[in-house]
Amino acid sequence: METILIVDDEKNYPPILAAVMEEEGFEALMANSGEEALNILKHSDVDLVLTDMKMPSMDGIALLENVKIKDPELPVIMMTAHGTVEKAVEAMQKGAYSYIMKPFDNESLILYVNKAISMYRVIKENRRLRQTVKSQYSFGNIIGKSKKMQDVFEIIRKVAPVSATVLVEGESGTGKDLVAKSIHFNGPRRDYPFVAVNCTALAKTLLESELFGHERGSFTGAISSKKGRFELADGGTLFLDEIGELSPSLQVKLLRVLQDKTFERVGGVRQVSVNFRLIAATNKHLKEEVRKGRFREDLFYRLNVVHIELPPLRHRPEDLHLLVDHFIGKYSNVRNQDSPVKGIERQVERLFFDYNWPGNVRELENVIERAMVLCPDEILNVDDLPKDFRNSIFEFQQLDGIPEDAELFKTLIDIEKKMILRALKTTGNVQSDAAQLLGIGKSGLNKKLKKHGIGIKEQ
Repeated sequence: METILIVDDEKNYPPILAAVMEEEGFEALMANSGEEALNILKHSDVDLVLTDMKMPSMDGIALLENVKIKDPELPVIMMTAHGTVEKAVEAMQKGAYSYIMKPFDNESLILYVNKAISMYRVIKENRRLRQTVKSQYSFGNIIGKSKKMQDVFEIIRKVAPVSATVLVEGESGTGKDLVAKSIHFNGPRRDYPFVAVNCTALAKTLLESELFGHERGSFTGAISSKKGRFELADGGTLFLDEIGELSPSLQVKLLRVLQDKTFERVGGVRQVSVNFRLIAATNKHLKEEVRKGRFREDLFYRLNVVHIELPPLRHRPEDLHLLVDHFIGKYSNVRNQDSPVKGIERQVERLFFDYNWPGNVRELENVIERAMVLCPDEILNVDDLPKDFRNSIFEFQQLDGIPEDAELFKTLIDIEKKMILRALKTTGNVQSDAAQLLGIGKSGLNKKLKKHGIGIKEQ
């Protein structure tokens, strides 16, 4: 039950409005001055302030300013007479939700109140979800409530305090760099450098110099000595991304560094000692690369002390809601703050669950950021999605994968069963949530479960 604080210096007015609000199912608190209202706000959770504009000592504008200091998003509706319309406009400019002219009928007031309450309800839900994400479903900037991601978080927690080498495997866009940073910044080396190298970003001839450094005159253009990434990471963490792309010669040199913690710069003879932690990442399966002779087996075992496998986004659909909300919050500054994006419509949600996400979390983030630029409303709909993404996402609707002699009735039954199973998997077998995701009633879902012989236990 939401709570409304009614503020008016006329003694009889708050009880009348309180009776109207309570009849609508709200709890009402009353105050006869701005000072009394602020005292109530200190000790009570309020979802809406309904205040008169003209009051002695502290008027409605002053009360509004104090309310916005406490909670910038708490809606305030101003009640004003004809003579104070200019003040009402000033209040709107200072963050009031709306104003209503006295005298007003109860239906008009209730309409204003319900709209303001609905808006604040969404804001509070988003706050709650973000707080839940922060406290339960995140590690650093990695987000996920799925069992697979919770297992990843547990490994990070265990490995962060020690200096063991870590190998992170996963498709492009799954967040391997975020895992590396989470390990580093939650461990004892957090106050020392985190040095990242993408092994595919540099030509193989330059990568050796980038890693090990070089001495002056060691090659054309080496006009001075330069420290490599190993030296720069001394005391901290070296993150080698896409390590599966290392050339055979560099694999040998990396193995030696891992064994001895010493190396020579390119063109040098002096042994350089370093103390670093290595975290390696790849979008390949290194064990398979070893089997095919493309990666050294001894180096693989040196790297694979602790192994973390990041699941692709299509294997953890239950994390989509959290990720979408996170990215909407992250990119809220691309929009006019007077009309913030609050979520996605049901059809977009279904399309997101259907899509394969080959670019994983990175692709989802890109889609949300671009859609928020295009969206004119508070809810992202299909038309707001980037055109190239819409073209990709609707490919699954093509008939090419269905045999020409397929029977229509049987095919539709198969599709229906697959959609039901997917919805149940996505919602953790919660039938009410699965029914909502499918756009049908719970009783309708129960009939279809019996029809297809799907047995589950409601959680």
